[in-house]
Amino acid sequence: MGDEATIELAQQIRGTVQVLGGSFMTSPELAEVETEVGLPPRTLYLRGRSAILGDPPPKVVAELFGIFPHWLFEFALPPAMAALDAASAVRAYSRSSAKWGRVNLSDADDPGRLADLLFRLVDSADASGLALFAGWQLAERPADDVERLAFALMVFREFRGGVHFAALRAVGLTVPEAVVADPEGGRGRLLRTAWSEEAADALIAAAEAKDDLRGRWRHAERLTDERVAELLTVTLADDAERDELRRRLGALRAASALVS
Repeated sequence: MGDEATIELAQQIRGTVQVLGGSFMTSPELAEVETEVGLPPRTLYLRGRSAILGDPPPKVVAELFGIFPHWLFEFALPPAMAALDAASAVRAYSRSSAKWGRVNLSDADDPGRLADLLFRLVDSADASGLALFAGWQLAERPADDVERLAFALMVFREFRGGVHFAALRAVGLTVPEAVVADPEGGRGRLLRTAWSEEAADALIAAAEAKDDLRGRWRHAERLTDERVAELLTVTLADDAERDELRRRLGALRAASALVS
């Protein structure tokens, strides 16, 4: 499998990993765990995901997450931090991933094998400069195969997301500016991620004034795919294993109503 073919593979698996690695973050299963541990509504995602790094202040967490306005973290994170210590928040976040996996991935064919392939990629990846990925790369993993698959999808998603954030900075874009440039993003996604209409419109106007906005975004996407492709090349033994990853993720995508 040549370089371009492996880059194509990185592009092909992106949507499945992005959606299935992140769907639990806004799921009923996460909301159930959130209630069980006594967190305010819609705060386990913020608290649990960042708690893998301990108790970073809201301003730091806002930068780590990238896409949301800073006021959200200043408003929502302190009460969540007061209600649940970091270790408990990590366990709750991981438990919500496991619960989501049991509901949505139980029909996967040999989930343990796909989890193994994804964890090989996760374990081989260089985590330097990728704070959230570095934390979750070392986090305790479930024993159950379906739960392991859900967890592996989440952590691999953290890897790609961290690499993509770095690529955006390399081409001179912020994460919100990339949302403006992304055909799958735009104003609607900004509004769904807590930006007010006025703030979203101001952000869009500023981003559109940037020289070659969409060209820069496409370059960052290409850089990200190239780095993921490198990981695929050095970690999976041969074309057969890379084709197996493609096939298994494709089957998982086809079986899930969560990925169109």
